[in-house]
Order: sequence, then C-alpha cells, then structure tokens
Amino acid sequence: MAKFMDVHHGMAGITEDQLRMAHQADLDLQGPEGVRFEQAWADPEAGVVYCLSEAPSKEAVQRVHERAGHPADEVHPVPLTI
Repeated sequence: MAKFMDVHHGMAGITEDQLRMAHQADLDLQGPEGVRFEQAWADPEAGVVYCLSEAPSKEAVQRVHERAGHPADEVHPVPLTI
C-alpha cells in the first residue's frame, strides 16, 4: 500500500483533545476503505493539521475524512521515505 500525507487548513485553535477526537473518528471509519491512519500533527496557531496514512488510494483517504466530518484540503502521495 502507498503512503499519503494529507493537509487540513482552517483549523486555527485546535486543541490536543480535538485533534485526538478527529483522529479517533478517522480510525473508527478507516477499515472498510482499507486505510490505516498512522499519525496526526497540528499547528493550532497556523490552523493546519497533517495526517499520515497507508491506503490503496488518495480517494480512499479522502472518503474516510469526509465521513468523519473533516475533509482534507490536500492529499499527497509520499512515495519516498528514509
């Protein structure tokens, strides 16, 4: 499976609890799409959230986020890691 980094804008002021709840919502919905969300990061001041996942496609990642109520603004494949 491929890795993806997605980006959510407009999340200014997000708290650790809100990030944890949003990530858990993704985890609760990921199975049917074959997605595995690995990690989430947030910059509350800039209002940006990043999520790393393994998935069959970027569309699968987006579908999970949409069902969880927070569609990603960007989904990028990450073909190289070190």
